[in-house]
Amino acid sequence: MLVRNYLKQCGKKPLVKNRAEISLYATVGDYSEMGTRCMIQSNVHLGSYVIMGPDVKIYARNHKFDSLDKPIALQGKNYYNTYIGDDVWIGANVVITAGCKVGNHSVIAAGSVVTKDVPEYAVVGGVPAKVIKYRNEKAPAEG
Repeated sequence: MLVRNYLKQCGKKPLVKNRAEISLYATVGDYSEMGTRCMIQSNVHLGSYVIMGPDVKIYARNHKFDSLDKPIALQGKNYYNTYIGDDVWIGANVVITAGCKVGNHSVIAAGSVVTKDVPEYAVVGGVPAKVIKYRNEKAPAEG
């Protein structure tokens, strides 16, 4: 895939679906899949075996807006590092905001907006995303 030729760092066999936008300053681990129309900004670090549904947005910058005397468009941007761990499933239409860290082996439900760090093995969902359960917890016996 051509993506390996221009990314800052790219692992083995990335899969980039149709119309995905990936900054050349992003890093991608082994066997990660970027869904159709996903958008990944610079300073985003994807681990290995990440699966993304369509229309996922992963941000690493925000507009500054502190000054009331200057238009927001002229105030510049804040830049962050955003990390997605290994073995993460990101559902369709998820937004991950700048500076978040998504732990290894986690799942983000479709349509969620991640505004805070996601612990390892967590299943999160909602707006804003909250922990629903942990993948490594044993399910209660059905009675």
